Amino acid sequence: MTRRRQIYEGKAKILYEGPEPGTIVQYFKDDATAGNGAKKGTITGKGVLNNRISEYLMTQIEDIGIPTHFIRRLNMREQLVKAVEIIPLEIVVRNVAAGSIVKRLGLEEGLRLPRPLVEYYLKNDDLNDPLVLEDYITAFNWATVQEMDEIVTYTLRINDFLSGLLLGVGIKLIDFKLEFGRFWKDDESHIVLADEISPDNCRFWDIESGEKLDKDRFRRDLGKVEEAYQEVARRLKIIPESNIESLKGKEGLESI
Repeated sequence: MTRRRQIYEGKAKILYEGPEPGTIVQYFKDDATAGNGAKKGTITGKGVLNNRISEYLMTQIEDIGIPTHFIRRLNMREQLVKAVEIIPLEIVVRNVAAGSIVKRLGLEEGLRLPRPLVEYYLKNDDLNDPLVLEDYITAFNWATVQEMDEIVTYTLRINDFLSGLLLGVGIKLIDFKLEFGRFWKDDESHIVLADEISPDNCRFWDIESGEKLDKDRFRRDLGKVEEAYQEVARRLKIIPESNIESLKGKEGLESI
């Protein structure tokens, strides 16, 4: 595919102008960051794995009737998505206490929460993505009441679905981040799931051992980061067992 005009570059992805009006090419990088960019590094082959994992999960979510921006995967590192107007919020769902909520509330990591908790963070790196109330969201016109109702409904459905899907492969869904956008069609906007779903923005723990299978391995310098991402792909049967065993760094991943 001919490389097109770059629209945006973020911490983990680059967006390019798509081949057709209303489309964008989303390129997955191996770059990794933590602490709002304070820590930087590279996870070899991460872009390839996240592309495949996100493709699989987005497709599964579409199949249960929740609209997404995903159209199709183009190659090992790129996928074609619908151009959407991103709502400037990160929607976080927490099933188990981990990450910032542990520090903020003095909870014990691993504590099962009484019910899934939904939090909202304003997408603003300069402000370190602050936690915001739903009243702020509607007061400052980041999203309407109707849009937020739809977003929360979709979010809780996605949580239920992914929790069950991952349970079937021995993974506990601890928490995850979603982003939504407005897809305009016939002068009407429709809320769709955007961005990605991968070990970059989810916490996955092995059900039996509690081993972390996500970017926390990079954040905390736990080692075996690439192996954790590969393990998620293996359990979801996105990458055949034989290919996982024969991976030799980036070259092996690119050949999948």
